[in-house]
Parts: sequence; structure tokens; C-alpha cells
Amino acid sequence: MASRVLVALRVKASPQRAFEAFTAEIGQWWRPNSMFRFTPRSPGVLGFEFDAKGRGLRLVEVLPNGKVFEVGLVRIWQPGAKVAFGWRQATFEPDQMTEVEVTFEAVGEETRVSVTHTGWDSVPSDHVARHHFPDSLFLHRHGEWWRDLLASYRSNLS
Repeated sequence: MASRVLVALRVKASPQRAFEAFTAEIGQWWRPNSMFRFTPRSPGVLGFEFDAKGRGLRLVEVLPNGKVFEVGLVRIWQPGAKVAFGWRQATFEPDQMTEVEVTFEAVGEETRVSVTHTGWDSVPSDHVARHHFPDSLFLHRHGEWWRDLLASYRSNLS
């Protein structure tokens, strides 16, 4: 079964500004969730690491003790259009990886921001990250969290 979460909303910003707020300001609007922690020591501060040209290299969580956990490598970096990155928790096996793709599409004077989180079928339902939830319930709960995250993101833009 191909499993995915898809959440979208519109923000009052240009695609370029919406992209910048999502990537460069993620630590300001990200709201940790105790159900979906990256590590047992979470929460930390989420952020993208950038190269000298301002391109995203990877998404990391900096823990309170200063340690850095790599959530995932950036796979696509198209400012104002799309960013895609790997998403893993510390308890994932090497072959267990999910991916998040975020698109930014102009709609009049607003931007539609769409988040698609795929790959959960690589993580067994009895895995701690899925809380033994059946697929439909797990995806619903994860979708609710992404919806809350995007609401926080939109508030940060205001």
C-alpha cells in the first residue's frame, strides 16, 4: 500500500517569500509533537543547513545538549517552487525512510503551499514511530499534525 499524507493551505505571500519562511524560518514556526519525535531526547530546534550559495543541504534537529540529529538530506531545492527532503526518526532502520515534498504555487496574490509526506509504507505498523496504529489512523493523525504545523507556519508569516 502506498501511504502518504497531503496537506495544503494558502498564505498571503509570494511563492519566494513562502519558500523562505518555510525553509529559513522553520525553527520559528515548527511545533514539536510528542507522538512524532525524531529522537528520544527531542524536542530540539529544527533547521535547514545551507551551503555558501544559500542552498539547503540537510534538515537537522539541534537538541538541547547541542547534539545534531540529521532528519534528512535535501533532494530538491528550487527557491519559490519546491523543496523535498528525507525524513527519518532515530529508531528507523537504514531502509526505512520517508520523504517530504513541499510545493509553492502562486494563486492570485496568494501562494498555495502543499506538503506531501510519503514513504510510511517502509515503516512497519508495529514500529514505535507509528504507535501500532492501523495505516488509516496513523496517516490521519500525522496529517492532523502537518495541518497544525502549517497553521503555525501561516501565523509566522503574518
